Amino acid sequence: MDLRLVTLPVIVPLFAAVLLAALRAICNSRAADGIALIAAGSSTVFSGIILSASRHQTIVYWLGNWQPRNGIAIGICFAVDPIGAGLATLCGGLTVAALIFSCKYFDRAGTLFHVLMLVFLAAMSGFCLTGDAFNMFVFFELMSASAFALCAYKTEEREALQGAANFAVTNTIGAFLVLDGIALIYARTGALNLAQIGRTLGASRDALTLIAFALITSGFLIKGAVVPFHLWLSDAHAVAPTPVCVLFSGVMVELGLYAVVRFYWTVFSRALPDSTPALQWLFILFGTATAVVGGVMCFAQHHLKRLLAFSTISHMGILLMGIGMMTPQAMSGVWTYLAGHSLVKAALFMGAGILVHQFRTVDEVALKGRCHSWAAGLIFAGGGLALAGLPPFATFFGTAMLEDAAKRSGYGWAPAVIMLAGILTGGAVLRSGMRIFLGIGRGRPLPSSESHDDSEKRGPVSPVMTIPALALLAIALCIGVPRSFRDGILRYAATLQDSGAYASRVLEGTPTPVQTSTSADIEVATIIRSCSSALIAAALGWFALAGRFRGFRRSLAASPVQAMVNGLRSLHSGVVGDYVVWIVAGVVAVGVALMVQL
Repeated sequence: MDLRLVTLPVIVPLFAAVLLAALRAICNSRAADGIALIAAGSSTVFSGIILSASRHQTIVYWLGNWQPRNGIAIGICFAVDPIGAGLATLCGGLTVAALIFSCKYFDRAGTLFHVLMLVFLAAMSGFCLTGDAFNMFVFFELMSASAFALCAYKTEEREALQGAANFAVTNTIGAFLVLDGIALIYARTGALNLAQIGRTLGASRDALTLIAFALITSGFLIKGAVVPFHLWLSDAHAVAPTPVCVLFSGVMVELGLYAVVRFYWTVFSRALPDSTPALQWLFILFGTATAVVGGVMCFAQHHLKRLLAFSTISHMGILLMGIGMMTPQAMSGVWTYLAGHSLVKAALFMGAGILVHQFRTVDEVALKGRCHSWAAGLIFAGGGLALAGLPPFATFFGTAMLEDAAKRSGYGWAPAVIMLAGILTGGAVLRSGMRIFLGIGRGRPLPSSESHDDSEKRGPVSPVMTIPALALLAIALCIGVPRSFRDGILRYAATLQDSGAYASRVLEGTPTPVQTSTSADIEVATIIRSCSSALIAAALGWFALAGRFRGFRRSLAASPVQAMVNGLRSLHSGVVGDYVVWIVAGVVAVGVALMVQL
C-alpha cells in the first residue's frame, strides 16, 4: 500500500468541505448532498483499505519524509494500528449513514451543514490516525469546534444556543486540561510524538508525570461523558439535529475513551506501574457510577433524545469499567462492545428522527399509538434488545468478554452492574417502543416547549431514512458472530497495549510482534443470562406501562427511589456553572487518587 494513502481519510473530506464552502452561492442542496456523500464515502473506503493493511503491521507515515534520526522523532507522523483504523472506518461509515438520512430529513439543510459534517469527519479521522500528541489535540479541537457549530445549527432556537453553549464551555475546559497536560510532558521530555514521549518517560515517575496524566485523562473523560463530567451530553443531544446526534452518540463520545486508552498505554503505562491498582479502581468506580446514573436517568426520561443520550452515558460507564480491568481480554470486550453500541445507537437516533420527521415531537407520551411504521418499530425493538445484550448482537459478545474478564480480574460483582445498565437502558427503549407503536400506557406529556421540534421538515417516512438505520442494525446483529472477528479484536487489543513494540515500530521501523491469542468460547450459561437480561428489560418496559401495576407504581413514586431520581434530575440543571463545579470536583478526585500513590 502506498503510505501516502494514510492521509486521505483526512484530506478528502477537508478538500470537499473547502470546495462546498467556495461554491456555496451556486450549489443547491442536491449537489451538496452528492459532493458530501462522495467525500465521506471515499474517506470510509480509504480508512477500510488502511484497516486491512494495518492488520499485520502498524503503519507509520512521516509527513514530508521527516524520518526519525537515531531513534529520535523530528517530524510528525501518522501511526495507524487496527484499532485506530477501525475507529476511523466507523467514523466514515456513520457519517455516510447520517448524510443519507439527512437528505430527506431537513426541509433546507444549507450547504454549511455539509461543510461542518465533513470537517467533523476529517477531524475524527485524524484523531484516530495520528501518532503525535499535539496533532491529536489539534484534531480534538477541530472536532469540538465543528461539533459546537453543528449542535447550535438551529440558531433561531434559544434552547439550541443554550445547549451548544453548555457543550462548548465544558468541552473547552476539557481541551484546556489536555493542552496543559501535553505542555507538562513536553517540558519533561522535549517531545510531542507519542512513541517518543513514552520511551523518554520510561519508568520515571514523579509528581509532574502524575499531574500531566491526571489533566489529560480528565480532559478526555469530559468528552467521554463519564460521571461527574457528563452533564453537558444530554443538553447537547436534546437540541442538536438528529443526523448530528448519530455522530455524537455513535462515535464522538467513544473517541474520548479511545484517547484515554491511547495516551495511557502509549505514553504513561511504563511510568505509572505502581499507580495501576489505584488507577484500576478509579476507572472502575467512575465507570460503575456512570453506568448506574446513566441507566437510572435513561429510564426516567420521556424525551426520546435525552433518553438515548443518558443511555449513551450508561454505556460509556460499561466501557470505562472494561478499560479499568486493563487486560487484553477486557479491552477486546471494550472494542467489540464499542462497535456494537455505536451501530445500535446511531440506528436508534435515526428511529427517533423518523418520529420527529412525522410528528414534530420527541415526547414519548405525546406519541402514544400514533406511529404505524413497521420499520421504525423494528428499529426500536431491535435497538432496545441489543442494548439489553440479546444474542447475537455485538453488544452481547462485548458483554460476554467483559464479564469473563471481570471474573478473571477479581471483579466478580462487575457483571451485575453491566447487566443492570443493560436492563435499564434496553427497558427504557422497549418501553418507548411499546407506548409509541402499540399504544400501551398512560402519562402526562412534556411541555410543548421541551418536546416540539418545528425546525425540521415534516413529512412521510422515506426509505432513504429507514434503510440506513436498518442497515446499521443488521451490521450490529452480524458483526460479532464470526469467531475470526473476536480473535482479531483480541490480538489488536494486545498490540495496542504493547507500548515498547509500538515505540520500536514508530521510531526504528521494527516489525510489530505477532500476537497469537484467541478469544474464549461463549458458554451456554452466558447466552442464557443474556437472553434473560433482554427478557427482564422487556418485562420492565411493560411493567412501567401496564394498567394493572398503576397502584404499585404510585407507591414507588412516594418511595426513596423517586427521591433519588429527583435528586439526580436536580443535578442536571442546565446551568453551566453547576457543570463546571462538578468538573472541578472530578479533576480533584482523579488527582487525589493518583497523588496518594507517590
